Amino acid sequence: MAWARVCASCCRQLAEAVLPTPTGVGAEERTPLLGPTPASQSPGPSIWRVPGSPDAGFSCPTNCFISSDPLWGGSGEAGLSPGGSFTRGPEATRASWPTAVLADLEQDARQGECALPRAAMAGLAPLKPEANQSSSPGPTSCMGAKVEAQPRTRDMGSAGPEPQSGGLRCHGGPVSPEPRKGRRPTTPELPSVMLLNGDCPESLKKEEGPAEPPRENGLDETEPGEETTGQEVIVIQDTGFSVKILAPGIEPFSLQVSPQEMVQEIHQVLMDREDTCHRTCFSLHLDGNMLDHFSELRSVEGLQEGSVLRVVEEPYTVREARIHVRHVRDLLKSLDPSDAFNGVDCNSLSFLSVFTDGDLGDSGKRKKGLEMDPIDCTPPEYILPGSRERPLCPLQPQNRDWKPLQCLKVLTMSGWNPPPGNRRMHGDLMYLFVITAEDRQVSITASTRGFYLNQSTAYHFNPKPASPRFLSHSLVELLNQISPTFKKNFAALQKKRVQRHPFERIATPFQVYSWTAPQAEHAMDCVRAEDAYTSRLGYEEHIPGQTRDWNEELQTTRELPRKNLPERLLRERAIFKVHSDFTAAATRGAMAVIDGNVMAINPSEETKMQMFIWNNIFFSLGFDVRDHYKDFGGDVAAYVAPTNDLNGVRTYNAVDVEGLYTLGTVVVDYRGYRVTAQSIIPGILERDQEQSVIYGSIDFGKTVVSHPRYLELLERTSRPLKILRHRVLNDRDEEVELCSSVECKGIIGNDGRHYILDLLRTFPPDLNFLPVPGETLPEECTRAGFPRAHRHKLCCLRQELVDAFVEHRYLLFMKLAALQLMQQKASKMESPTSLENGDGLSLESKPDAPPAPEAGGEEEGSSASGLATVKELAETVASDDGTDPRGREVIRNACKAVGSISSTAFDVRFNPDIFSPGVRFPESCQEEVRDQKQLLKDAAAFLLSCQIPGLVKDFTDHAVLPMDGATLAEVMRQRGINMRYLGKVLDLVMRSPARDQLDHIYKIGIGELITRSAKHIFKTYLQGVELSGLSAAISHFLNCFLSSYPNPVAHLPADELISKKRNRRRRNRPPGAADNTAWAVMTPQELWKNICQEAKNYFDFSLECETVDQAVETYGLQKITLLREISLKTGIQILLKEYSFDSRHKPAFTEEDVLNIFPVVKHVNPKASDAFHFFQSGQAKVQQGFLKEGCELINEALNLFNNVYGAMHVEICACLRLLARLHYIMGDYAEALSNQQKAVLMSERVMGIEHPNTIQEYMHLALYCFASSQLSTALSLLYRARYLTLLVFGEDHPEMALLDNNIGLVLHGVMEYDLSLRFLENALAVSTKYHGPKSLKVALSHHLVARVYESKAEFRSALQHEKEGYTIYKTQLGEDHEKTKESSEYLKCLTQQAVALQRTMNEIYRNGSSANIPPLKFTAPSMASVLEQLNVINGILFIPLSQKDLENLKAEVARRQQLQEASRNRDKAEEPMATEPEPVGASEDAATQPPAAKDPSSPSLQG
Repeated sequence: MAWARVCASCCRQLAEAVLPTPTGVGAEERTPLLGPTPASQSPGPSIWRVPGSPDAGFSCPTNCFISSDPLWGGSGEAGLSPGGSFTRGPEATRASWPTAVLADLEQDARQGECALPRAAMAGLAPLKPEANQSSSPGPTSCMGAKVEAQPRTRDMGSAGPEPQSGGLRCHGGPVSPEPRKGRRPTTPELPSVMLLNGDCPESLKKEEGPAEPPRENGLDETEPGEETTGQEVIVIQDTGFSVKILAPGIEPFSLQVSPQEMVQEIHQVLMDREDTCHRTCFSLHLDGNMLDHFSELRSVEGLQEGSVLRVVEEPYTVREARIHVRHVRDLLKSLDPSDAFNGVDCNSLSFLSVFTDGDLGDSGKRKKGLEMDPIDCTPPEYILPGSRERPLCPLQPQNRDWKPLQCLKVLTMSGWNPPPGNRRMHGDLMYLFVITAEDRQVSITASTRGFYLNQSTAYHFNPKPASPRFLSHSLVELLNQISPTFKKNFAALQKKRVQRHPFERIATPFQVYSWTAPQAEHAMDCVRAEDAYTSRLGYEEHIPGQTRDWNEELQTTRELPRKNLPERLLRERAIFKVHSDFTAAATRGAMAVIDGNVMAINPSEETKMQMFIWNNIFFSLGFDVRDHYKDFGGDVAAYVAPTNDLNGVRTYNAVDVEGLYTLGTVVVDYRGYRVTAQSIIPGILERDQEQSVIYGSIDFGKTVVSHPRYLELLERTSRPLKILRHRVLNDRDEEVELCSSVECKGIIGNDGRHYILDLLRTFPPDLNFLPVPGETLPEECTRAGFPRAHRHKLCCLRQELVDAFVEHRYLLFMKLAALQLMQQKASKMESPTSLENGDGLSLESKPDAPPAPEAGGEEEGSSASGLATVKELAETVASDDGTDPRGREVIRNACKAVGSISSTAFDVRFNPDIFSPGVRFPESCQEEVRDQKQLLKDAAAFLLSCQIPGLVKDFTDHAVLPMDGATLAEVMRQRGINMRYLGKVLDLVMRSPARDQLDHIYKIGIGELITRSAKHIFKTYLQGVELSGLSAAISHFLNCFLSSYPNPVAHLPADELISKKRNRRRRNRPPGAADNTAWAVMTPQELWKNICQEAKNYFDFSLECETVDQAVETYGLQKITLLREISLKTGIQILLKEYSFDSRHKPAFTEEDVLNIFPVVKHVNPKASDAFHFFQSGQAKVQQGFLKEGCELINEALNLFNNVYGAMHVEICACLRLLARLHYIMGDYAEALSNQQKAVLMSERVMGIEHPNTIQEYMHLALYCFASSQLSTALSLLYRARYLTLLVFGEDHPEMALLDNNIGLVLHGVMEYDLSLRFLENALAVSTKYHGPKSLKVALSHHLVARVYESKAEFRSALQHEKEGYTIYKTQLGEDHEKTKESSEYLKCLTQQAVALQRTMNEIYRNGSSANIPPLKFTAPSMASVLEQLNVINGILFIPLSQKDLENLKAEVARRQQLQEASRNRDKAEEPMATEPEPVGASEDAATQPPAAKDPSSPSLQG
């Protein structure tokens, strides 16, 4: 028998599954994706290795940026190049971390000033270094392959002045199988692998047919909405060689390099290596010739295996000296978490290493022998089931590495800077002031030759060298000389630095803020101080052109070519990079504007009207300037318009039409103000708006203009966005044709580009919240109390709703058409096919009954069953060739019934101007307008009758398991339900027959409702607070919101500091400088009254509570959870300590507890489309049971994701999680552990340390740790997950049952029976509540509890629980089911043991202790049996298959595929009419959502 492992959910598709029989993941050759190639070409997988400690550290290949230079010679026609990944380090066999990228600021700077090749991209200045750190992907994946693709490019920070070519690397994600010490890598010798890119899973059927020949360009440009079916193939080969590096003062070492690398990539490695990290200003020489920074190694003459590269110290310039000081400061701060707590430079927190004691890979080997030593399994009190305590401090445990080793007391710029002229002529560049750990104060000169001590003191300037007269090229070497403590601690610090996991130190693409932080001492930091005063407009230090032209960069990256995979990767990477930089700059600018640090461009106007320009970004405040939004709700509409506009920008960017440009847009909420940051259209500031707008309207439809080029461009977006081309009347009653809403303005910039802006009404209005006199809504709406007047008139439907509605209509259309056609055919009794199809249709014979199940279950864009039906129906409709007039009639009727705008094909589109106040339509269009009004009413009804009930049904079935407000909002938005419907969702939950099973949803919903209402109040509250009263005001608000203390008093800023001259009020203050103290009189009663009122007005939900304690009591909420939610929503950061919320004697918060207030930022998230298709195809393969192929596709997706996003991103996290799961199922625990560890670190870093997704990742990691015999680590990870769940939600959540089952099983495994029972019995109670007492989950829970009782020899309790389980199995599955039989067997076994025990006891009673008793066998559970149960509860099963079964399965699958292929070819031949709508965006959003909102793990892998 060959045992194959598959997931529980794959069992159903077993008939289609081919289950490999792995003996470890590398046991058999991996099949290449296309056609076999000789394995000899590939020297096996390469692992990047970093010199330094044998087990750690990593190197940084800098990725390069845009050179569209075709000069680069590749091998072969399609531009395929040899080369690939390379190994680095003293010994390639002992590889360690897969590499990720760490380009420190100075390293970045060293990569040469950034003149772009051929000046092709004038606007692309270097990227901000922090982001650069993450932009280079890590090493190859298990596929052992890198794409070496055409236009070789450079990262913005590293492009050199020469029009040099280079290769874009998809260095696969940091997923390389990390070989353990002394062991060969697990991956086998790989054949060269090819990448292929197709849009849909079908295009990835590798099993069929011969390989396609590589095409030169792959895809041609296609319509944005159309599917691309071209496949590009890139062959990858791997040739690397090693060179010897000679650096001053250390032993020579060898380094593995690849011919595609640039020389500067070796610089990067040396600047990160432990023994050479203190050098920044050097060059590399080969045979006495200096190598050019930006040349590729392959172009260096004489460079070959074994060449010696000499490190030669170069003279400093002021710039190089500053870079050197910055680098030294970064090395000294490399373990300091303060930047992460302060939300600076894309640093964020991670605590995994606290619970795993360093890297899991190593600890596994260390502990293997000792694993059965006694483990301390006792969890802290507050984690035990039933504990009421919810402490905050364990959220951020103190990492012992953070107690920084103090190397120096002070390192700062001296007050004697800059050097006077006569000293400059002696080579002095700048002066530093240092206080060593031994309290010695020294002055240091940085000169062109290096660093030395001078004789200056704080008050006396004497630049002469001091003794010892020691000149060192590196500041570190000089400090080593003068301070023994520095020498010792710096060495220890660097050792620790290179041992950290790369993912703990790479920057994230967007800043993640922490809502709590410990008390930190504020230390002197010269670099931070300098950055604060130079305002860091665009890193003046490192960029020749000073500020960046954001608009030019954003638009130029969009114009990059995208015909084949390499070009698209390059383009997507550039777009992502510029977006993340723009977001960071815009955020900093918005904060500067609100803090009053930026001068307005119209300073004479009142504060609300002011606009600002900073760093080439335009900032405006969310107020209704000049009554622009008077008819729409005034300031409220002006506040919401920017987010609507941002959604429009996001949508048009996703459609990505060539020639149509949007503005870079970021919306920042900070200190109660909303700031919109936009890139600036060239020339727009020089002319009047009236002159520049050549399309659309600047006054909401009074004057409207149009332009043929805009119509042509927007027409290309109309199909994917479902926007109807329509005519409106302008003020002179002329007809004007538009293909967007009237507010959408078209402006041609001075650069000749066609820009669209003000996209706030891209989507049609939501009639449920827009009462229109004389219009009645459908019955479903009026029954639910709609229409309701909202506080503004800009309510729009979400894009996901529009897509779901159109898809729903499409299904209806297909059913109507197919039914009528079949009725016709049945009357003719013609083709037998109609009967086959008829079987599928008889389910839904009433043509007008809407297919509710499909519509409601649209979890990933549409329901699977719905799509299957559609395919079947499409064949029926397509088989009717259209020549038959009756067939055409049928289509016409169906089109009319579903509101299609075309009578020959399905095409539903919306006119976004319907019901817009002030927009008039010509008489000739009245019929069309009437139909459009009806369509909008139907969409509003669809939201209430299908989407919301569908959502509640998904909640009831536990198909989605939100855990906090953010995940609930995410789930609602995926279904197109706006947050203003939250009250309606909660009403439906309350009225649901399964109300108890929705308890968790109700709690989350109420908590979200309360905190959102509080946020609305907090926003206006903060606008009245001046900067000096900010912490007092915020702590007062939190006391009123959460503290049980009845009358908290606000502390106004101390009187003695208030100046006497404050009576004259300045008219123009910065936006955040109001000086009233109205906020100080707020009371808890008043605040809660306002919250209830706001909940009623905004969400139409009546809260029954007058104080926080009533709310907690009535709705079962936790104050700590409310604190977390309000802090995340408003950007508050509070001190990490225990708060006594319930004390009635003193308020919970003081002003010292409020540490900071951060911005809340909304921005566009550019997507990696090719990587995403690979990921989806991989998921599809896995669901069909092709684990190995799925694994390879997902690896490839990981490569491409890394290439576009850099090493850190939410989607990479999902990829790693799925890979880990696959490796686990295929039996490679070590690889599973390595990938899952990365997934946890990444989730902590990019989503937050207590995000529900992070909790999931911790649970998966614990399972793989247990399987790898790391029991104590598994327990501490599970305890961490349980603590976080308690903090985020509380105990009463369906997910808690799974968590407690896991903990209980592990404790059972280590024979902690009493503890184990506490968790398992809690899991049983939670399962019973949420799944019903008769569910199979409850039966399994009973069985787990019975096993522990058996181990304790308490057979009566064990029998009782097992009987319960047996009864459930029998009623649910029947007598003959395997589970029922297993349970029955176990009952017999328990009975026998109970009888044996009873006999023994009787024997003792009769004969006293002298009785001759055979010893009772109480077996401790074996690890294997515990692991088996863990796999079952986590949805992974074993299926025994014989070899013969496998052969039969393979044959069956091959047969099915041939059938599918044949039918597909038939479809292609017949080309059905243009019916299927293009679901643009929605499906993508659904699938790229943070996975927490979806099933706990990918749906294919979760039982």
